[in-house]
Amino acid sequence: MDSLDDLIRNAGAAVYCLHASSDNAAMRHMTRFVTSDPVTVLKKPGDSPLMILPQMEAERAMKESTAGTLTRKQAGYLEIFEHEKDQWKIQAEMINRLSDGPYLVPPDFPTALTRALEEYNTVFVDSESLLSAHRAIKTREEIRWITRAQRAAEAAMDMAVSLVKHADVRSGVLWHNDAPLTSDLVRFEMNKVLLAFDCTGRDTIVSCGLDTAMPHCRGDGELRAHEPIVIDIFPSDNKTGYYADMTRTISRGEPSGKVTELYETVKEALLMSEGMVREGVTGAACYQAVCDFFSDLGYLSDTEGFIHSLGHGVGLEIHERPSLSGLGGELKAGNVITLEPGLYYRDIGGVRIENLGVVENTGFSRITNYSMDMVL
Repeated sequence: MDSLDDLIRNAGAAVYCLHASSDNAAMRHMTRFVTSDPVTVLKKPGDSPLMILPQMEAERAMKESTAGTLTRKQAGYLEIFEHEKDQWKIQAEMINRLSDGPYLVPPDFPTALTRALEEYNTVFVDSESLLSAHRAIKTREEIRWITRAQRAAEAAMDMAVSLVKHADVRSGVLWHNDAPLTSDLVRFEMNKVLLAFDCTGRDTIVSCGLDTAMPHCRGDGELRAHEPIVIDIFPSDNKTGYYADMTRTISRGEPSGKVTELYETVKEALLMSEGMVREGVTGAACYQAVCDFFSDLGYLSDTEGFIHSLGHGVGLEIHERPSLSGLGGELKAGNVITLEPGLYYRDIGGVRIENLGVVENTGFSRITNYSMDMVL
């Protein structure tokens, strides 16, 4: 927490305040506690985080959380309730009793609680979101958690590839168990695999044909032979909350010559970018190198072609720091990032291949362990 302590001091604040459930990555990272209801977390320089929560959660929090715990009763809730009934003002007074302020809060801090705190002292908003930058450098344990989620993703991808590979082909349509093989059925079977790994997949992409020209088209309907099928899966581990992310583009049988050309170009761009990544290189430099590579081959980065960033950080959020885009800063050892170049054309379809790995001093250590073959 040293970087957070520096953030608090440099902002002229006395305490960093969070009020969120564990759906909030900062709260989950700071406390390692899972709760669907918002709790208040206070972090003073030099001290461990302190979590204020209901009595019913206290015993579990003491067992599961890395933060200190204080019940709302211990924080003065019942005393405050005698003269104040507004819930946000009650929260603010509890915070004030435990810290004198000024307060530093994240950009997504509740507005009503901000206004209530301002009655006691100055509230600074962490517009730089340095807390997310702190999370960007992963510990060995966090890398193990992400790797575990990635293995679940690969097992689910195996299921999808097997369904496509072993389907019957009838008039160009893939069939499974005497019914057309659809995007929804593939997602359903992939989700069953993820559940066996105690992971959850949301909005998994299984798109086919011209739908693949839209990078985040979820896909629906029948899957067809000789057409690109983009499968993008990004599950989270239910136990740790950490994500993985991977994409493959496959085809049952040879696709059109243009799709094959796109695929080989994207694969080459991916391998080139993997060779560039190391501590000290900027995400912007990696992104620009891929843009230039595509441009030299006649693939522009405009409304078609390469129309998204090269990659992003992965952790307690599926998209977090660092960024591998035109604004991407310096990569640091311990960053876990994806590299996912793609090319998309409305009259051809799209191709994307995505690998996950760790930035190291000497290069990119790939976590993804999966074939990049397209044709099944």
